[in-house]
Amino acid sequence: MKEKDSIIVLSGGMDSVTLLHDMKDRIALAITFDYGSNHNKREAEYAAYHCQQLNIEHIIIPLSFISQYFKSSLLEGADAIPEGHYASENMKSTVVPFRNGIMLAIACGLAETRGLKYVLIANHSGDHAIYPDCRAPFIQSMSDAMANGTYEHIKIEAPYTSLTKTEIALIGKKLNIDYSKTYSCYKGEEKHCGKCGTCIERKEALRDAGIDDPTEYED
Repeated sequence: MKEKDSIIVLSGGMDSVTLLHDMKDRIALAITFDYGSNHNKREAEYAAYHCQQLNIEHIIIPLSFISQYFKSSLLEGADAIPEGHYASENMKSTVVPFRNGIMLAIACGLAETRGLKYVLIANHSGDHAIYPDCRAPFIQSMSDAMANGTYEHIKIEAPYTSLTKTEIALIGKKLNIDYSKTYSCYKGEEKHCGKCGTCIERKEALRDAGIDDPTEYED
């Protein structure tokens, strides 16, 4: 059995749930952040579900100030979410300024409190086009800052940074993950809209990984 040396930032979407299962033997604590996005509630339910299945401690940390003071279409209701692929310019409206930086900083403090050494995050290459705080230079810089700011030199591990979502889905396929128990849609409705950037990326990844898509879509 590997040492439990890590905290994971767990949204409840495909990528972080895959990393949760992939690294389950090392994870002592999973953190879901409630920052007021349209899809927070749906994602958090699945985050809790997978942690329960794996017997991993799970906590939800409220970040209500983000929805109160920050601007992003993710915080403004389903109608504000643009449709189209992540490569589209209009998808920049879904950026929540420095969201990963804030979450990683809190996770770092919790890691030091718990005597853990690593913070795991499941950013991937598909995020790079519009999310600066998902890119490799940011992750490395944040990891360096965390190491320099803690007695135990806590670091970030982001093993999916250079992977596509399809490659992550292939890992999930090997691990037998039930992707029906994950949520991706930025609109946050009962069913996935099938048209926003994250829905399109989800569809493509499952298709290209040869996984029968279990998702309920509106269209």
